[in-house]
Amino acid sequence: MAKPLVETKAKVGVFSIALQAYLPQFPQLVPEFEAQYEAFKKTLPDTIDIIDGGMVTSKEQSMAAGDKFRAADVDLVILQMLTYCTSYNMLPAVRDLDVPVVIVNLQKKLAPDYAKTDIPTWLGELYACGAIGEMVADLNRAGKRSAVITGVVEGGDPGVQAEIEDWCRAAQVRRRFRDTNIAQIGRPYPGMMDLYIDETNLYHRMFVYTKQFDWEKMWAIADDITDEAAIRAKAEDILATFDIEGGGTVEKVWDMAKYVVAFEQWVKDEKLGMIASHYDGFAQGVAGKLDSMLIPAFSMLIKQHTACAVEGDMKVAMAMSILKTISGTGTLAEMYSIDFPKDICIIGHSGSGDFDISQAKKPTMKIVPVFHGKAGGGYLTQFYPPTGPVTYLAITQDKNGVFKFVVAEGVNEDGPIFTFGDTNMRTKFSLSCREFVNKWSEAGPTHHMAAAVGHHIDTILKVAKIFNIECDVVCR
Repeated sequence: MAKPLVETKAKVGVFSIALQAYLPQFPQLVPEFEAQYEAFKKTLPDTIDIIDGGMVTSKEQSMAAGDKFRAADVDLVILQMLTYCTSYNMLPAVRDLDVPVVIVNLQKKLAPDYAKTDIPTWLGELYACGAIGEMVADLNRAGKRSAVITGVVEGGDPGVQAEIEDWCRAAQVRRRFRDTNIAQIGRPYPGMMDLYIDETNLYHRMFVYTKQFDWEKMWAIADDITDEAAIRAKAEDILATFDIEGGGTVEKVWDMAKYVVAFEQWVKDEKLGMIASHYDGFAQGVAGKLDSMLIPAFSMLIKQHTACAVEGDMKVAMAMSILKTISGTGTLAEMYSIDFPKDICIIGHSGSGDFDISQAKKPTMKIVPVFHGKAGGGYLTQFYPPTGPVTYLAITQDKNGVFKFVVAEGVNEDGPIFTFGDTNMRTKFSLSCREFVNKWSEAGPTHHMAAAVGHHIDTILKVAKIFNIECDVVCR
């Protein structure tokens, strides 16, 4: 997988708690708990930056941990329960934060040796469950979101490890939205009012800042690109990425490569994690040249984790970014057709796509004289998702501007697909195709959705909890 053009790393606040009253009674618990906490931190993935709140046994220590978490603007808090503890050790650390608290309830030993277990051994190595409900009750009263993970240290616990890593992937979405920007070039496709968006509301609710760009500025983006070695390397990258109808040469894609080099530098300079664009001009001269090659050029950016959506749809650019962040794949899609005898939904989209989702076949590129419903003509790209599990995610808004996820899981099946240059796949759902289209549409998902290889609803639900927004699960 290609390296992201703009790197982001989730910031996760981590701390552990134990009851102060136990420590002078059983001094051996201090080194025991310290060792458990250090061992626990080593199990966290290296994809995050740990903001270490330490081992907390007093309100004052909890307040100090909270100061560190606020200063770092953490995306998530993970709390290790070492033994029984009252909630005053927890609440000061999280009371001023608006992120979920994941309570990790790990028992050190698989099972007690009942005859040989004394009180400090019980409190240090075998106490589990007793304080978790208390913690959640107080988090609920404080208006905080939370989740609980229970497991064991001895022998390893893959389920616990997978859940923690899943939460860290979900936290990465928040950090990416906070640290990067979304570019809007031009405006949404005229009349598609479901795509229209209030950029100020977007910033307040989803943390994403919008940078507006006019096409006049974009036409000149490659004017200063003169490094022929860099252009040639990018041309070879394009040829390695696509099978081009009629054959491809460096000379044939030279101008496209020049624009991709310029776009890559632009993404870095503007810290862009997402791009939504639509061109509705006359497509003549330099404007026509750029318009003709935008689809493969933006596909090269998606390959490097900058989500690029057509028709100016900023919401689906965010959905693509979420799926790309949590799963490694994320491409544009919409409802195409229904194969009623096979009970199959045909789902896909024209425009830029994700190289990493094209696992069944190398992406193809072809020239068409007309882009349907849009100005001009030029290059179309088609990507070939594999058979097997697939997830669809849409982002929509209610009448108050509140965002909502709409999500479904299905299975891509083998069979004929359209070959006119658009990415498309044959998806069967647990619902009939009629029921799926009805339920998906009744959720008000807007025109577009994003697609990813694999089933990811559980991770998307964590992302929704981090952003504190509703998630409408259509089917699994």
